[in-house]
Amino acid sequence: QVQPVESGGGLVQAGGSLRLSCAASGQTFSRYGMGWFRQAPGKEREFVVAISWIGGITYYADSVKGRFTISRDNAKNTVYLQLNSLKPEDTAVYYCGRRRLAVGTAASSFDSWGQGTQVTVSS
Repeated sequence: QVQPVESGGGLVQAGGSLRLSCAASGQTFSRYGMGWFRQAPGKEREFVVAISWIGGITYYADSVKGRFTISRDNAKNTVYLQLNSLKPEDTAVYYCGRRRLAVGTAASSFDSWGQGTQVTVSS
């Protein structure tokens, strides 16, 4: 399987927006739920949001609910994460992963991680 490739990160001021993309191979992407996690320096990888394979069922961490939006284009094998109203505490490397277990928001419930994309929010 080919690892996903995240892109779209960058430096933005507080209150700004970014759109992250996660492009995966069909083998990695098809029929799997996908999720976004983030990891700040010195901290553990933290769940952000997940989306189901069919039906677009989503689940958000409380810290991003109402500000971030996940979507997926199954024809393009791509998952997107729209980040709005960004805060300095959103600064982290953002990773996408494939759901390995049917339920759960722990990082161990996902696999096939990409290399991540850096999001930096200045105050």
